[in-house]
Amino acid sequence: MDKEILASAVFRTMFNHDGFSQWLGIECMESKPGRSVLRMTVRKEMLNGFGIAHGGITYSLADSALAFASNSHGRKAVSVETSISHTEPLVEGDEITAIAEELSLSNKIGVYQIKVIRTDGKVVALFKGTVYRTAKTWFPANETELNE
Repeated sequence: MDKEILASAVFRTMFNHDGFSQWLGIECMESKPGRSVLRMTVRKEMLNGFGIAHGGITYSLADSALAFASNSHGRKAVSVETSISHTEPLVEGDEITAIAEELSLSNKIGVYQIKVIRTDGKVVALFKGTVYRTAKTWFPANETELNE
């Protein structure tokens, strides 16, 4: 199976079972091996008592981008460590994009950096995630192809 087709198939399979990412209103802009670009809009119910987006919103968007990017090679991966720095506040109506990029990939560990950017170009959060790559694949019938 072509690597880009595989990445897209993994995204669709994961997203169809991911009620939380659906609730966030995430749209997939790009899904490639080791890379994921997601977009969403901040809604009123996502604001905290200060009238700005709850930190969990950008964290959740970045975490979803991590999940899709790290699973895009066809092997099931789960996060083992993540961190985020919030650099700018967000308000209702802000559209944000998370860009996940693979920094390092080995047989068992993957490291990713995710930038969350507002439409005005400002970086609003920086997220780093480390994942454990299991031996399980998303499409077991294609395991021979995936290991080639």
